[in-house]
Amino acid sequence: MAHNRLILITILVSFTAATASRHITTTTTTTTNSSTNLVINDGTLRLNPSELELCEQTYGFLPCTTTVLGNIFLISVYGYLMFRAATYLSAGSELMLEVLGPGIVGGLFLPILGALPDALLILVSGLSGSPSIAQDQVSVGMGLLAGSTVMLLTVIWGTCIIIGKCDLQDSFAIDNQDTKGFNLVGSGVSTDIWTSYSAMTMAISVIPFMVVQFPEILHSTSGRQSAVLVGLIISICLLIAYCIYQVYQPNIQKRRLAFAKHKHVRSGILRYLKTNSFGRLLDDQGQLNREILYKLFNSVDVNGDGHLSQVELRSLVVGMQLNINLNEDDTIYKVMKEFDTSGDDEVDFEEFITGIANWLEEARLSKTYSPLAGPDATNYIHDYFEETKREQYLLGDEGGEEEEHGVDDRNPHQTTIKAALFLLLGTLVAAVCADPLVDAIDGFSTATSIPPFFISFIVLPLVTNSSESVSAIIFASRKKQRSASLTFSELYGAATMNNLLCLSVFLALVYVRGLTWDFTSEVLVILIVCIVMGVFGSLRTTFPLWTSFIAFVLYPFSLVLVYVLDYVFGWS
Repeated sequence: MAHNRLILITILVSFTAATASRHITTTTTTTTNSSTNLVINDGTLRLNPSELELCEQTYGFLPCTTTVLGNIFLISVYGYLMFRAATYLSAGSELMLEVLGPGIVGGLFLPILGALPDALLILVSGLSGSPSIAQDQVSVGMGLLAGSTVMLLTVIWGTCIIIGKCDLQDSFAIDNQDTKGFNLVGSGVSTDIWTSYSAMTMAISVIPFMVVQFPEILHSTSGRQSAVLVGLIISICLLIAYCIYQVYQPNIQKRRLAFAKHKHVRSGILRYLKTNSFGRLLDDQGQLNREILYKLFNSVDVNGDGHLSQVELRSLVVGMQLNINLNEDDTIYKVMKEFDTSGDDEVDFEEFITGIANWLEEARLSKTYSPLAGPDATNYIHDYFEETKREQYLLGDEGGEEEEHGVDDRNPHQTTIKAALFLLLGTLVAAVCADPLVDAIDGFSTATSIPPFFISFIVLPLVTNSSESVSAIIFASRKKQRSASLTFSELYGAATMNNLLCLSVFLALVYVRGLTWDFTSEVLVILIVCIVMGVFGSLRTTFPLWTSFIAFVLYPFSLVLVYVLDYVFGWS
């Protein structure tokens, strides 16, 4: 159905171009009727050209108009085509990810492809015509850059909080439990620690904006081009660093999660021993109670041979019922390695004593606690267990919750071809439609006297960021900590790519074409929204429902701020 609509609109545009946008030729024999403003050329009745406001056709054949309704129609058509381009790029990216997996595809190509429609629109806005024309149209690119970032971090961010809210308990959202309704403090979402890192990265990505704006702060005109060049270099370097980080992040995340799981296993064993001990683990001098630990050792040593084997350690770990997804073989291997100092693949009592002593010391030093009266104040074991549980939760346990992507293992070659075709089609449609869409926005701005910045700020992000917005909302609606983390990571990542990739394209245009960087108020809006939401997202992992109103308020605040600074105080 979507393909049929695309074909229908394409035919309609072509028909309009062929019938309504043809150049008019005249002959030397002309009769004019001044009362009707008609011109008769060789028997053909036409409007007087002097009464027409001519427009320039994109690519020399696409339709153009100077009327408000005509430009609205063109913006709707080209906007829909850009929407389809974004959809094709998203579909192709997901298929490519299924075939090749994360790493370079997920860390490098997906973020770039997601920002491609925005980058193309920014590119064509600064390439059109002479430098003076480009200077006028480049405000469309700046409006898109600011509007995309602000919309993702305000309207979409707040919507995802409302859609994905769950009941909060002990500052954590309970998966798939939403019984408190619109409770401003008792309902919300939780994310993992990686999402906080993404928010922090997004806040850092505004550094090039600050660099470029530095001459404006000093009221200097001589250093503007140099500042643009320095900002461009910094933006490109940060973009490369961000892509490298994205490529290696899955491996880093897996290693940290594996370490957190093993740490939780150690704390679970300590809690199990303390709970099932036949007395105090520490004696009156605060030393290990060997008699009690010997009884515990024998309770684990099922065959009574004086040694703990891997099978017996496995029974101990399984019996603790930690309710976490574990690779049992890897877990037992790590526990055995920490205890078995002799390397005989068995744990005797002395090795058991030494290992428990090391674990207890680690637990005692892990955090500040208030010891109770008596030398056997081992309540910190429970605190240590809860701390490791929380650490694992914040890192996000991917095991057991992986989404099945439905990759066609029987024919990966066909899936690869399909992905490539989607990516090619999306890129071509975006490249072809970007220029006429910018022209239509510029024409609508001329016809209505509305600054093109505000049109591109409000309208274009709805088109180019539609796939990210829909994807984020769908993930949020699953009401899980994992899906919430993916949701907000995607939003922060999209904003980061806007601040780095799209800004790099924008700064390259300004520098190469010798344009004037004159966007103080627009940059200020981007800085405020990114820093506020970036710092806010990096300092916490739980977002009650009331936080959504902060995001919602920032959107109209951004529009009003730009208007006041530009048209009341005369900032440029």
